[in-house]
Amino acid sequence: MTRFLFILPLLLSIAWLLYLRLNRWSLRQGLQGFIYIAIISGFIALIYTLLWWLTN
Repeated sequence: MTRFLFILPLLLSIAWLLYLRLNRWSLRQGLQGFIYIAIISGFIALIYTLLWWLTN
């Protein structure tokens, strides 16, 4: 399960990109959303790493 965690930020980024394109916004206007996706995904990865380290 954890080896597929890279798919979550990839899917979120693709969904955000589609949302931007459908509303005719530029990537520059949607940059903040990509930053949020990266921060949230990094936080999730950090928590899973911490849990894996604690239970190992």
